[in-house]
Amino acid sequence: MIGGRSRRILITGGNAGLGLALAKKLARHHKLLLSGRKSQIEVSDTLPRGAGYIVADQADPEMSTLALVRGIRDFGWDSLDNAVLNAGIGVAPGEGFDSTEAIRQTLDVNLMAAILQAQALFPLLEKSKGTLTFIGSVVHTGSATIPAYAASKAGLHGLARALRSEWKGKISVQVLHPGPAKTGIHDKAGYDPGRMRALFLKSDDMASMMASAIASRRSPLTLSWVRYLNGGAILGRRL
Repeated sequence: MIGGRSRRILITGGNAGLGLALAKKLARHHKLLLSGRKSQIEVSDTLPRGAGYIVADQADPEMSTLALVRGIRDFGWDSLDNAVLNAGIGVAPGEGFDSTEAIRQTLDVNLMAAILQAQALFPLLEKSKGTLTFIGSVVHTGSATIPAYAASKAGLHGLARALRSEWKGKISVQVLHPGPAKTGIHDKAGYDPGRMRALFLKSDDMASMMASAIASRRSPLTLSWVRYLNGGAILGRRL
């Protein structure tokens, strides 16, 4: 923990994948609010004990933002120490081309929702001089197989850079770019990485690197095999 203090942490997309792995990593020492599109009943056996949950479907950026703000208020929180905007989707294009619908959905979920949520959560983070973390991807530099996804993550990179400058001295803003991890996102996207799957990092190891990176407040940071082999999952600051 930073300064040995329990923190109020919001994690969007915290009911699955890297979001859930990070939540389980932090649940022992911190107060958590997680969000996802599934109902409370569907995730009740999945979430860490004591974690709150907000139903917020990012396919509707405006409604998901309202749901988050309302859920935080209803949970009794008037400030946030950390907001980790992790929720996202990926869609592998059929025959090499994304449909218009798939492009819009990817940009709404991965980018537009993050923009609106960042603006809405800023006052809560400012109260504690907290940290806003966007979860990007190593493919933000471009990917031939998932162009719309790569574009959405490139947008997060630019957004984080802009807000880090705009909100300097008020809150910390960062973007983390995880490499491939063993979660269900590739299967959900309809993409088979083949033999490369064997090189994916375990979600628990990636979550450890994410927690350390969040505590550092540095930006941007790439969380890859290189960082892992240099002790990224066991060294560094602890959130």
